[in-house]
Amino acid sequence: MYKHYIIMSSAFTLGTRIALDYIIENDSDIERVKSDMKYIEENAKNDIHLSSHFISTNSKDWESVEKIDAFFSNVKLINTKEEFLKYIDQDTELKGLDVAKYILSKCPCTHLKLEKMVYFAYADYMVKTGKKLFNDNIFAYKLGPVIESVYKKYKKRKTILFIEEEDDKMVEDETKLTMPLRSRIMSSKDGLEKVFSIDETISKYKDVKAYDLVKLTHRKNSPWKIAGGHIRNNSIKITDQLIKDYHLNEQN
Repeated sequence: MYKHYIIMSSAFTLGTRIALDYIIENDSDIERVKSDMKYIEENAKNDIHLSSHFISTNSKDWESVEKIDAFFSNVKLINTKEEFLKYIDQDTELKGLDVAKYILSKCPCTHLKLEKMVYFAYADYMVKTGKKLFNDNIFAYKLGPVIESVYKKYKKRKTILFIEEEDDKMVEDETKLTMPLRSRIMSSKDGLEKVFSIDETISKYKDVKAYDLVKLTHRKNSPWKIAGGHIRNNSIKITDQLIKDYHLNEQN
């Protein structure tokens, strides 16, 4: 029999769980596991949750683990502690698209409205905390602020957007993926704080029409206006400092 010591965590960027699998044959193998766990915990960018499992099979192969216990099915096996840590750290950094998908799971809307909802979620959080909600550039387009990753994903969509289970597969029940998307945000740095703030923004603007949101961003002395959005140059960025200084002028 072969003794497998398994370290696991969730990798929301991959959409699955990840694992390191160690074959324990002597005390030095146990020390290696302890050393690798310490490395991961000490070098992770954020607090992480690791689970450990001990299982015996008749083979060194990972397939034998899956065969003996279905709990380990659909787990991505990782080869090194460095690669394992890389996937965990990716989860600590949100993109605007992560926030957009969460919003869509609770509030299906057009691309135009979605851009404004994600922007207001970012601006509300920035003003309240002084911190970034996600790591994206925000540009001053003709119809208001646009978030880089959201625009790339949805720019060709002309109808009401629903949350997507896969890139090109729509689901009828947009709420069924809310919890995984919420968990994705929760796994990021300051995740609980971010989710509460996003939910407040959704509640505030979900019933506001897209062009009314555009009007808010176009108000006098708004970040969009101060940045020069009226110049019609899509390369103009709306900075965090502009949002801190002028977001108050565009709030509903």
